[in-house]
Amino acid sequence: MTITARLALTDAGEAADLSAFLLRLLRFDRAAAVRLQAVAPAEDDGVLAVFGRLPLGGSGALAIRTARLTGLGEPVDLTVSAGQLLDGVDGEAGTLALPAPVTGPAWAGLLPPRTGWRPVGAPPAAEVYPELMAGVREFRARSEAVPEHHRSRAVLDALADEIWSRPVAALPELPLRAVHAAYVIGFLKPGAPLTVHRVGGWLRLSAPAGSVAVRTVAAPGAGLGLSPLR
Repeated sequence: MTITARLALTDAGEAADLSAFLLRLLRFDRAAAVRLQAVAPAEDDGVLAVFGRLPLGGSGALAIRTARLTGLGEPVDLTVSAGQLLDGVDGEAGTLALPAPVTGPAWAGLLPPRTGWRPVGAPPAAEVYPELMAGVREFRARSEAVPEHHRSRAVLDALADEIWSRPVAALPELPLRAVHAAYVIGFLKPGAPLTVHRVGGWLRLSAPAGSVAVRTVAAPGAGLGLSPLR
């Protein structure tokens, strides 16, 4: 792995959280790529944002994990292999080695805007979680009911899109897909405060551990995939 730079994370906890995030992404796609953006606000040392795509049916969601940095010489904006980035996390030293950039997938060129978000609502996790679990059970039952010789990727993706495109009862503007994505990436915890913001054709579901962004209009880069790779 060619190292292009090395970033200093603020503590071992940041390294552990970033590693867990990358591991979850790689369960869905062993060849996953992530987009990295690091900036240094005037009042802080620096913040790294890591964007990864979760393929959930024919559409996807972007999971966003941030990490605090100690010092940042130059801004960072590149797309890299998630697996190589995971290899570059040094928990003991509290550093992150950035691998050489790769040719990014289409979604990496269409990220949510940084500013302009307006609040939409704050759905209670206690109401959202049971609705999510009902969708998970429904998908499992209906997919298992499909005869094996008809259980193609296209059929499963269509079923997933039907379920995850449904509106959340507590906030109909939000598709269940965003909640599902937050759950599978480890952001959705029972009792965690949730907030939803919108800008243009984007919706963002935020929790203390990270955010998920989904487009409410068709976007390039939609791919296949439903289940984590084992």
